[in-house]
Amino acid sequence: MLLKKPMKPWGVSDSLKQYHVENWGDQYFNINPGGNLTVHPRQGLGPGIDLMKVVAEASDLNLQMPLLIRFQDIIRHRVIQLNEAFRKAIQENNYAGKYQGVYPIKVNQMREVVEEVVDAGREYNYGLEAGSKAELVAVIAQDLPSETLIIVNGYKDYSVLKLALMGVKLGKKVLIVIEKLSEVQQVVQIAKELGVKPLLGMRCKLHSKGSGKWESSGGELAKFGLTTPEMLYTVNYLKSEGFPDAVKLLHFHIGSQVTNIRTIKEALKEATRFYAELIKMGVKLEYLDVGGGLGVDYDGSQTDFESSINYTLQEYCSDVVYSIQEICADEKVPVPTIVSESGRAIAAHHSVLIVNVFGSIEVGNTPMDLTEPKNGEEEHNVIKEMRYAFQNINYKNVMETLNEALQRKEEALSMFKLGLLNLEERAKVEHLFWQVCRKASQWASELRHIPEELEKVQKSLADQYLCNFSIFQSMPDHWAIQQLFPVMPIHRLDEEPSRNATLVDITCDSDGKVNKFIDLRDVKDMIKLHPLKEGEPYYIGFFLTGAYQDIMGDLHNLFGKVNEVHVFLDETEPGGYYIEEVIRGNSIASVLQWIQYSPEHLEQEIKQLIDRNVRESVIKPREGVDLQNFYEQVLRGYTYIDSLKPNLNHKYSQLTEEQIGRGSEFTQ
Repeated sequence: MLLKKPMKPWGVSDSLKQYHVENWGDQYFNINPGGNLTVHPRQGLGPGIDLMKVVAEASDLNLQMPLLIRFQDIIRHRVIQLNEAFRKAIQENNYAGKYQGVYPIKVNQMREVVEEVVDAGREYNYGLEAGSKAELVAVIAQDLPSETLIIVNGYKDYSVLKLALMGVKLGKKVLIVIEKLSEVQQVVQIAKELGVKPLLGMRCKLHSKGSGKWESSGGELAKFGLTTPEMLYTVNYLKSEGFPDAVKLLHFHIGSQVTNIRTIKEALKEATRFYAELIKMGVKLEYLDVGGGLGVDYDGSQTDFESSINYTLQEYCSDVVYSIQEICADEKVPVPTIVSESGRAIAAHHSVLIVNVFGSIEVGNTPMDLTEPKNGEEEHNVIKEMRYAFQNINYKNVMETLNEALQRKEEALSMFKLGLLNLEERAKVEHLFWQVCRKASQWASELRHIPEELEKVQKSLADQYLCNFSIFQSMPDHWAIQQLFPVMPIHRLDEEPSRNATLVDITCDSDGKVNKFIDLRDVKDMIKLHPLKEGEPYYIGFFLTGAYQDIMGDLHNLFGKVNEVHVFLDETEPGGYYIEEVIRGNSIASVLQWIQYSPEHLEQEIKQLIDRNVRESVIKPREGVDLQNFYEQVLRGYTYIDSLKPNLNHKYSQLTEEQIGRGSEFTQ
């Protein structure tokens, strides 16, 4: 027997559980008594910043949705937290070495992010990693303390190597990580030309692999790294060329977002054996770079699922320190300075994307008369049977009635194909069927245990909430590799969300949707949202998007970068914060320029078209001026959907009658 679950009033605590905020939020996010989501950049300490207040202030600055909000204090907190966690692990294990990490800017190269990382990490000599020529150009110019590391990874041509060695010559601690044999030969040549002693690292190919989506980026068949024979060749080659002490660092990387701590420990053991053996051979290694891989718990489940991790930040740091120390003690070699290249764990939490919902698509919601025919009109039996099911379904017979309705629907489709049912009759059957499904779904929400068939019905009935953003621009990893991100409304969280929904973006691509959502036990196909209210905005937030998403977005459908604000804590300000910087999103003109369209040329083409229509009396001169002004305004406007009808400032209102009579040549 299907049992009804007891009903109770909805509160903020229910929303915290519904959206798992206390699991993935890591104390950076909460809900206030007013039902608004709050951000706590000091991880639970001090008052929170009301996201709805930030949205309202951005609106006052004429910033439309979608809106990216960066909480710069979270970046600072993450940098400090990582460094302090390593300090604690070093102290607890009596580790004789130290920790000196670097931030790989490929995770988020935005200048404001990098500068915040550098400033927060200054007292820890926390450095930067570059993986391309452009990144190195940006990194080499940063004002860093003299002992701070700059690590150069990735493929390197002559200019990359010379630029890195130029940094060494200028007093910076730039370590070039050798990943191909050809690189070491070029380094030697350029170093001799510049008269500088190179600082080098070697990236070794471990047998160990990572875990999760990126496990294939490690192992013996990895894209980067030297095999054991290649490392020995490099060491001997450098000795023969007069640089016996050039190799200072040993590097490995087993993949991004490593989900299982055991995988990390196994890789550390293997890499530290390499380090110890090289030390015994006389290589003057000082650093062991454990690469990236420190993950983020996107779903809050604390498991080794792809969107989670089964370890904490402190556990990661402690295991790194302990594993290295254990092998070094066993091999009787001095411990190295530990380097890590954690980027995701630094940047992910600080960035929140806010979008507005401007409509919804509801299955089976087309208005249709369901009353029985009068005046003796005959009605097809399949319609009568479907209406009976609709009128008599209840929580006791819900499964029986639903199965009956499914059978009648199949009958109706077969009859239509055979010409035994006309279009109007088919429409009635379909509409009644969806009403049966809606009632079944309503009863399902009150059951303790929902049968699988009812779950399928709920999924098919889920609304599609139309969201003003492009998944390809703002969350490319969700589309490309099904990366899960926390998603939830940022207000009305003191109300019960009663609609099952998926999210669709405004691109014309059928893949432009979010239909996978975090859950503690599995991946959900729907999310609970509130009914939309006529004339009231509804805002949804996408969280933990600060790593990779900002920089990897593309121009699908020419939706450009979104509006952006940078928020800083300040308890003396109203709301406890201030907006330090506003970066306006791309205009249509700017994205068109990227693909070789000249805005000026487009304006001229439209002007000529309007002039021709004015001369041919298709439109009036005043109307032509109005159309030209409107085209120019759209061209220089935001690429996303306007939340409000634009307030046009007609230029022709200030023109003389003579100018108006001469047409649109005065619209420039």
